[in-house]
Amino acid sequence: MSDYHQPSPLEASVLVLNKMFMAVHVVSVKRAFCLLFKDLAEVVVMEDGQYMTYDFATWREVSEFKAKNFQRAEDDDWVRGASFEIQAPRVIRLLDYDRVPKQTVKFNRRNIFARDGNQCQYCGKKFPTSELSLDHVLPRSQKGGTTWENIVCACVDCNVRKGGRTPRQANMALIRKPEKPRRSPLLVMKLSQRKYRSWQNFLDAAYWDVELK
Repeated sequence: MSDYHQPSPLEASVLVLNKMFMAVHVVSVKRAFCLLFKDLAEVVVMEDGQYMTYDFATWREVSEFKAKNFQRAEDDDWVRGASFEIQAPRVIRLLDYDRVPKQTVKFNRRNIFARDGNQCQYCGKKFPTSELSLDHVLPRSQKGGTTWENIVCACVDCNVRKGGRTPRQANMALIRKPEKPRRSPLLVMKLSQRKYRSWQNFLDAAYWDVELK
């Protein structure tokens, strides 16, 4: 029996905009539908070069029309209710929220793995997160700090081989120089998937750092 888990459409991601159409958050489809149902948000889509908005009722009508007329795109997610199906939105807009997102990328393990693409920065091979560790390029024993510019992903073998030495001392080379990302690495990973490419319309350079939850 296969252990493969088919993700639920309710687990897909939705970009959240404030009332001024600025990206402020990313939530699950399940959370997005809760906001839509309570009339706290509306669906935003681009049609023929223009932004169109729909409340929950009209979005359900649009979804039913698409379903009946075989207009489902390959990358769409659909949620089945008791008596109807509704398309999962990709972008919603909060009707009464006008705050501007913070301009920071959190320094944490998840974002470091995402920045480095789960790739060991010494041997270049990709590994599951569970098989990666974090390495101080300049070891802590040599006063290396725990910062974006001094932490990289490393596989267990490379981390053991390097030990408490610098890459030069260990005769190992870094694939790329570690830097603090200007935008959320996790958001960049989402944008690499075709089904989230519509987010790009709303992601000005100043708002690339939406924090994923």
